[in-house]
Amino acid sequence: MASRARAGDGAQYKEKASGLWAVAIELPPVKWNRDGKPLRNRKVQRFKSKKEADVALRELREQKRQMGTLPTSSPTVEAWYAKWLKVQVIPNKRPKTAKTYEQYIRSYIVPALGASTTIAKVTPDHIRRIEAFVLSQGLSPSTATNAYHYAAAGLEFAVREGVLFFNPARRVDPPRKAVPDLDVFALGDSVRLLEYLIVNKHPDRALWATYMLTGARRGEIAGLEFDRVGDVLDLSWQIQRLAYSHGCGGTCGSRRAGNCPKRLLEKPHDYELRQVKGGMYLTRPKSRAGKRIVPLVEPLKSLVLEHKDSAPQNEWGLMFPTRHARYGGLVPPDPDRITKEWPKLRDEVFGVGRRVRLHDIRHAAVDLLYLANVPEHLIQEIIGHSTRSMTRAYKSQSDQLMLRKAMESLSGLFTPPETARTREIEQ
Repeated sequence: MASRARAGDGAQYKEKASGLWAVAIELPPVKWNRDGKPLRNRKVQRFKSKKEADVALRELREQKRQMGTLPTSSPTVEAWYAKWLKVQVIPNKRPKTAKTYEQYIRSYIVPALGASTTIAKVTPDHIRRIEAFVLSQGLSPSTATNAYHYAAAGLEFAVREGVLFFNPARRVDPPRKAVPDLDVFALGDSVRLLEYLIVNKHPDRALWATYMLTGARRGEIAGLEFDRVGDVLDLSWQIQRLAYSHGCGGTCGSRRAGNCPKRLLEKPHDYELRQVKGGMYLTRPKSRAGKRIVPLVEPLKSLVLEHKDSAPQNEWGLMFPTRHARYGGLVPPDPDRITKEWPKLRDEVFGVGRRVRLHDIRHAAVDLLYLANVPEHLIQEIIGHSTRSMTRAYKSQSDQLMLRKAMESLSGLFTPPETARTREIEQ
């Protein structure tokens, strides 16, 4: 027997043929017949128990009240996230960021949720599978956390589009990130590395010293141009390799999108870039805080200006071009190649065993600036962080020299003056 609240507000009944409890709710018409009369449009769901049907009817009524209508079909997980990438992520995110989203969706989110699962049937239990799937691949909890947030963002877009009434990811706590175990240079390590570069006249001493003493990102230093180096370093551009996509719909036969005659570089309309060569581009840093001017002081000033005077001239006006045997000449510097070269230098100086990554030099630079008593707001500006909390997060937690100085200052507050004078006499 049907249970109705009022006309058009939905009905609940038990089907004789299936024995299931059905819920049906009337929706605004979307199709009309030849006579111009609207065709009936309604959403029907079936459940094993009356209790489930009661809950569903209440939720459907609330969804219709808020949205004016209800989706009568649901795309698959694979189809929905492909749409989200195309209409929301790529037009609004930086190309490298959009590529990261695409990788997470393809490698973790779609396999964990199930490619053929409809979005409407994604539950909190499905969301929890993402963390389990990522960890089963031997990846870190931080990767699982990122995958959760990307999945949740895609489902939130489904809510905005009216495909879902609520985001199931909101009912699940994000996976906890792992505590980073970073190997960061202390003051003595940084001095040792700088001395090694200078004493041995390392051919790339200016490059590595600039990373050490400015805390700049790898692409910012690799992309330095001659006309942005003087009494200051103008870090308003960075060099990156950007990925093309096929513009032919897959008909050109080229495996690499970069070889497609109609290749596309998908990016937001306000994304600033200058092509250097091929897929190498100079782009603006990811935030306004990244566009900064860093004063050039000794000992870095001498190293950089010496390199500027002796660096090979090139058509791109770059400070650190690379000589490539395969191409028989100079090519623009590739940040990925620089990252691969770093461990060779690190092991030359410190031997095998240190785990300091190239990016970790930024942490060391922050530590050195704190050690030099540079005010925190200036450290934030030099490093190019958008918030002070981000700068504090880069501060090493294990610099024993800094900890000792802090504890000695604290101890001094509790040491009576007479005791302090007695200790001076004894020494």
